Amino acid sequence: MLTSSIALNFFLYNRLYQYYVELNQTRLDPLGLNYFPAASLPATKGDRTRVVFFGDSRAASWIAPEIEGYEFINRGINSQTTIQVVQRFNQHVRPLRPDIVVIQVGINDLKTIPLFPEQKEAIVLNCQNNIKRIVQASRNLGATVIVTTIFPVGEVPLERRLVWSEDISQAVTKVNAFIAQLAGDRIVVFDAFSVLVNEEDMMKLNYSLDELHLNQLGYEILNQTFIQQF
Repeated sequence: MLTSSIALNFFLYNRLYQYYVELNQTRLDPLGLNYFPAASLPATKGDRTRVVFFGDSRAASWIAPEIEGYEFINRGINSQTTIQVVQRFNQHVRPLRPDIVVIQVGINDLKTIPLFPEQKEAIVLNCQNNIKRIVQASRNLGATVIVTTIFPVGEVPLERRLVWSEDISQAVTKVNAFIAQLAGDRIVVFDAFSVLVNEEDMMKLNYSLDELHLNQLGYEILNQTFIQQF
């Protein structure tokens, strides 16, 4: 029992330390503008079609497919909410002059609902509006927009269940229904949720890295359907 207690305390300490670091990183650089300084801009755009992945950690971890004639650039940042992603668009996407922008964002807004249950409707509405703003800003650049539905959540570990609720999955469903309605001229909706979900409306276990993220297999399976968009 002593060994188990020490191991649990060590795990909880590491998790707390991780959250503390993330909190203070956000306080120092609320929008994450320093993640991709101007000096990190890629070489002059060539003949290849330039695709930019934009959003949160799920976008940041997306393994770009190999497609001849296409260049993939990633501008995802871990833990970001939709309002952070909106506000860094002009610095992180506009200078790249993308031909296609792929958007995956929203879960970090919705996972806060159990912390602020009285703000549930406002959180969902703000998430929807911010995703629409990102889509419109991308389209205004002349780019084709591929906006993905929010990935399903996976099995929630015991230590996180105190700050989790079924309201998160319900909100994901609601926002995804909103995203589906955004399809239009140069706006493609890619239903990633349907590719990854199991019969219990959760992320398939063999695709899951943790309760929020895909493993390598998950991205490989996702890409098999994703490349059909091209």
